[in-house]
Amino acid sequence: MARPLRIAYPGAFYHVTSRGNEQKAVFKSRRDREKFLEYLESATQRYGAVIHAYCQMSNHYHLLLETPAGNLSQIMQHINSAYTTYFNVKRKRSGHLFQGRYKALLVEADEYATELSRYIHLNPVRAAMVARPEDWPWSSYRGFIGQDRAPDWLKREFILSYFGKKAAAEKKYRGFVEGLLNTAYESPLKDTVGTAILGSAGFVEAITAEHLTTRKAERDLPALNQFVPRPTLEEIVRAVNLVIGSDEKLARQASMYLCHRYSGEKLRMIGKLFKV
Repeated sequence: MARPLRIAYPGAFYHVTSRGNEQKAVFKSRRDREKFLEYLESATQRYGAVIHAYCQMSNHYHLLLETPAGNLSQIMQHINSAYTTYFNVKRKRSGHLFQGRYKALLVEADEYATELSRYIHLNPVRAAMVARPEDWPWSSYRGFIGQDRAPDWLKREFILSYFGKKAAAEKKYRGFVEGLLNTAYESPLKDTVGTAILGSAGFVEAITAEHLTTRKAERDLPALNQFVPRPTLEEIVRAVNLVIGSDEKLARQASMYLCHRYSGEKLRMIGKLFKV
């Protein structure tokens, strides 16, 4: 099974999602939802997580999460494992609750934090669960617009700082989110690069240079292959011919194998080159 690409460092921002196994509900009662929020709180206390926005749906959840200590895996293991244990004990069941590994998209905060928070808060509206985002009590939206008291562990300040100060920021943010009601709009996730990074070209280049160029391509980590420099088909063939070009049959076989193993090209392109 392919593994998701994880890029972790102190101060990183992520859009995190985790879905129920077989698309089944992971929140079946009010107490389930309250308990999950308790685990979000304990993640901030025990592991230093900074939660900027959240939304609990029925069979999945969304978080906009910051990791000052660069410990994403520790934070997510705490949240998902603790909640799974609670859920299983309560219902006398065993096994996985969430489907595979959680998805964590590294985000350029200054570029995308506000857009992602709006995307997260509008999730229940897009799913036709409510008509307006404030009608859904299981997201951070009510806390953002001042309709409910936000929990102490929810850090609204970073996102609201883009909209001014205090009450004025809350009002402007509400207009920012609800301005998209009853309109078709593109998800900010469409700009994701390599299923792993959401940011400007400069951000992607900087992250690649600092965190990915020294990592080797791995077959079970396909997302990494989009960031790791790879030889072209022509470069591989030239290199093989320099070494064993005198044996045409062996050179062809070696070239085909190495192109498949290291180029990252689709089989169709490799087959076209070798006329097979």
